[in-house]
Amino acid sequence: QVQLVESGGGLVQAGGSLRLSCRPSGRTFSRYCMGWFRQAPGKDREFVAAINGNGDDIYYHDSVKGRFAISRGDAENTVALEMNKLEPEDTAVYYCAASTIGGETMVVVLAHMYDYWGQGTQVTVSS
Repeated sequence: QVQLVESGGGLVQAGGSLRLSCRPSGRTFSRYCMGWFRQAPGKDREFVAAINGNGDDIYYHDSVKGRFAISRGDAENTVALEMNKLEPEDTAVYYCAASTIGGETMVVVLAHMYDYWGQGTQVTVSS
């Protein structure tokens, strides 16, 4: 059974930092585009960041540019999201996802193009 397991969420004050990690199990995703999405209460799921399989192309949502950094460690088959200067508006459930369409060279930003999803991890930023 293929699973994506997120960890690292929690409660932090505004201006603080958190590091989310996504570890796949059941198969390797080293060739696939990996992304992070988030969903706040009452809002649609939105794209946050993505990295292609080669790790040489990255895309961020404008709201997190300069504050968040996505990276992958294929030796450990993991994807991380380093989040700095957190704001209350970043409060959401964060989801890791894998796209077989994205593959090694393409970055995918649309949720419906992702095949596998984790269960999510809660991030709460207090003001």
